[in-house]
Amino acid sequence: MIGLVIEWGHGLAAFLFAALVVWQATMRQVGGARIALTVACASTALWCLLVTLRGPLGVAAGLGGNLSDLGWIGFMAAIQPTIADDGRRRTVFAIYGIVIAAILLGMLLRLLPFLFVGSPRIQDLIVVAIVALRIVVTMGSLLIAHNLYAAAAPEARWRIGSPMAALAAIWAYDLNLSTVAYLGQQWPDELFALRGFFLALVAPLLVSVSRAAEVDRLPPARSAALRFLPLTAIAIYVAAMVLLARLLNLTHQIDRLGQVTIAIGFSGLALAFFPSSRMRSVVKQGLSRHLFQHHYDYRVEWRQFTDTLGVPGRDDRALGERVVQAIADIPDAPGGLLLLAAADGALESASRWNWADLDAPQRAAEPAFGRALLGAGTVEIASPPEAFALPDWIAATPSAWLVVPLTHYDRLLGAVLLEKPRRPRALEAEDHDLLRLAGRQAASYLAEALGQEALSDARRFDEFNRRFAFIMHDVKNLVSQLSLLARNAERHADNPEFRKDMVATLQSSVGKMNDLLARLSQHHRAKPEEPTPQRLLPLVDRIGSRRDAPVEISGDADLIAMVDPARLEQALGHLIQNAIDASPAGAAIEIVVGVREGMAAIDVIDHGVGMSIEFVRTRLFHAFASTKDGGFGIGAFEARALIAAMGGRIDVQSREGEGTRFTVFLPIARKTEAVA
Repeated sequence: MIGLVIEWGHGLAAFLFAALVVWQATMRQVGGARIALTVACASTALWCLLVTLRGPLGVAAGLGGNLSDLGWIGFMAAIQPTIADDGRRRTVFAIYGIVIAAILLGMLLRLLPFLFVGSPRIQDLIVVAIVALRIVVTMGSLLIAHNLYAAAAPEARWRIGSPMAALAAIWAYDLNLSTVAYLGQQWPDELFALRGFFLALVAPLLVSVSRAAEVDRLPPARSAALRFLPLTAIAIYVAAMVLLARLLNLTHQIDRLGQVTIAIGFSGLALAFFPSSRMRSVVKQGLSRHLFQHHYDYRVEWRQFTDTLGVPGRDDRALGERVVQAIADIPDAPGGLLLLAAADGALESASRWNWADLDAPQRAAEPAFGRALLGAGTVEIASPPEAFALPDWIAATPSAWLVVPLTHYDRLLGAVLLEKPRRPRALEAEDHDLLRLAGRQAASYLAEALGQEALSDARRFDEFNRRFAFIMHDVKNLVSQLSLLARNAERHADNPEFRKDMVATLQSSVGKMNDLLARLSQHHRAKPEEPTPQRLLPLVDRIGSRRDAPVEISGDADLIAMVDPARLEQALGHLIQNAIDASPAGAAIEIVVGVREGMAAIDVIDHGVGMSIEFVRTRLFHAFASTKDGGFGIGAFEARALIAAMGGRIDVQSREGEGTRFTVFLPIARKTEAVA
């Protein structure tokens, strides 16, 4: 019965591998990897056919098995990646050499029994040596397959994952078969019987590979240590087999059942381990935690972190996006959002990385959250510290995972909100310490960038002041010219020629002054006064009525707020003029006065060209940032400063092609304060 199972199983495997050879031969593209795969499949088909015709223990079947091993070793050598010449390349080639030498020596030993026909003891020793060499071949082949898969780049693993899993399963099965034979001093018939069907089962996995994969460089020494852990695992396996060989000797039936169970279980484990990135990641993290003193390879982590921060990359990404990615890469977070501290201590949404579906408000958190974050350190959303109030939108975001503060000395520059990883993990003290250090380092980069930006703005203000000085010089010349004209007019007013020259001079002066006015923005600022209770609607109505474009004003006529009328007029003037400039000619501007969020709110609404989200978040309220041709970019910057001086703030909502809504928030006057 066992002989029949061996014949049918290996016959089926021979047919399937022969079909693979025919399928490979029909491919139009020809390359080294495809040829090596075809030869390997052909040698395996020949081996299975010899087992079917001559039995599993014949010399022909043994030599066929050796040829099959050589074929698959050649296939792996054909797709072996180019490895950096740093010592590991020699180790890999040494394993290839040991395996090939063991195969060739095994082939030679299979021919020796013919020379010692009358010496049974010598023949038995030769068989034991052949089995031992077979164990060496399977162990070395497993190491090569693991090294090849681990060294491959992530985008190449999907090409070689299935064939490496199939080969690992075959060699794991043969390792168990040879180990059982060596320890039991006899060939396990049941394992021989099932091997053919097992080969037929994994043969389809070899279809998916047809070209060599490009492979990246080997990782540093820590990863190299992890890579050779299979050698330790194999050693543990052999030791366990020796123990099991003793324990399973209770009865013949239990012994055989145990052999089959172990062979199938070990092969199934190899089959599942190779293509599963998740399982490999779990094993790697577990081994890193228990095998090494630290969970992280700090040299690699810090090099990757500083490279991400310091190199913009081919797409010239902004620093904010690089800060998010650099911090997210440490705990393997797939995305994140940068929150930057505003002047009042609140956190505002800024750059994001790989988190496009996150709906974050512009004003992401109030100042109290920033103060609490500065003292709390890294905060996990699922388990925040006691009395730590998360913003409602963060608490309501299922994918929000972690908040990493960006502290520079004792000041909070911002924070990074990280997205939950694809594979959940528990953070430990070492994770929090590394993220805290990374946050401080990232904050230093941000502080330097903000300082450079402030210095650049100061230089541009100096340039603007110099330009203003030149204009004042021109105004002074015009004043002098007009003063001279006025003095001469007293003596020559009756002279027709003088009057003609006077008219020409006045026209020229008017033209020059109009030109100066076109080059100037409104920068005259009266001495600021303390905010006083004012009815907003009449004040806003007076400001809006001075514009040439149609302005529609509505709202609560009884709303009283604490404002300085001069500063409010100047700030609203900027916002209204921006809305007019952004709207089509003749389009109406809407101004709505009401109460929102416990403060007086003035909405300035237009339906013009609008602004991009990136411009609103990163440039709108910065000096010299403008979407208008020839604009100074001072209006929104100055309006925000004026409103902030009265204890208020400005929010903005805008969509390109749809329009913009500026909302001015001002403190509401207390009932005890009289209207000025």
